[in-house]
Amino acid sequence: MRAIVVTHSDYSEFPDLIAGMHRLRYRVFRDRLNWDVSVSGDMEIDAYDALKPTYIIAVDDSGSVVGCARLLPTTGPTMLANTFPALLGSNPSPRSDKSFESSRFCVDTNSADSVSASGLRDVTFSLLAGILEWGLANGQETVVTVTDVRFERILRRAGWPLERFAPPMQIDDTKALAGHLPITESALTSVREIGQIQGPVLATRSAQLAA
Repeated sequence: MRAIVVTHSDYSEFPDLIAGMHRLRYRVFRDRLNWDVSVSGDMEIDAYDALKPTYIIAVDDSGSVVGCARLLPTTGPTMLANTFPALLGSNPSPRSDKSFESSRFCVDTNSADSVSASGLRDVTFSLLAGILEWGLANGQETVVTVTDVRFERILRRAGWPLERFAPPMQIDDTKALAGHLPITESALTSVREIGQIQGPVLATRSAQLAA
C-alpha cells in the first residue's frame, strides 16, 4: 500500500485516481453513512472540490483506491468556517498559512481489510501518517477538521488525539464536532509506532508517475 499526493497541477495526470476517490466517497458518505452530500452520478463531489485542494489518496497493490483525504488551506473557504461554523463554539475560525483543513477522510472498509495490532485498519494509519508527512514537508503547524465522536476515538487510539473547539453537536444522524491536531515530528512518530509503519508512506514523485 502507498499514499499518493495529488495537487491541482497533477489532476490531469491522475484522472483514474481522482475518479476512484470520488466513487469511494460516494460509497462511504452517501451509501454507508447516509449523509446529505452532493453527488454526480456515482461520485460524491462538493463545492470544496472546486477550490483546487490537495488530495492524499491511498492505493493498494493493484492500484485501487482504498482511502483518501482532502486538504485545503485555512486562508480560504473551508468546511469548518463556511459550512459548520457552529462547531467552533465561541472560537474564531482558524485562518493561517501555517494551518490547513482535512476533510472527506474515508477508508474502503470492504477492500482495506488489513488490521494493525491496535485494531485499526492499516490504511487508516497510512492516511494519518501521510497527512502528517505532507504537513511537515509544507511547513504546517496545525490541521483542523470537522468530524464525529467515532473518528475522534479513532484518532486517540492512533496516537494523535484531537483537541476540540467546542462540545459535540447533533447534526442529523451524526454527533459532530470540530477540533485541531498538531503537525509535529512527535505526532508522526506516535502514529508510525502504533500503526507499525516503517518509514515514509507518501510515494516519491517518480514513484507516483510510475504507478
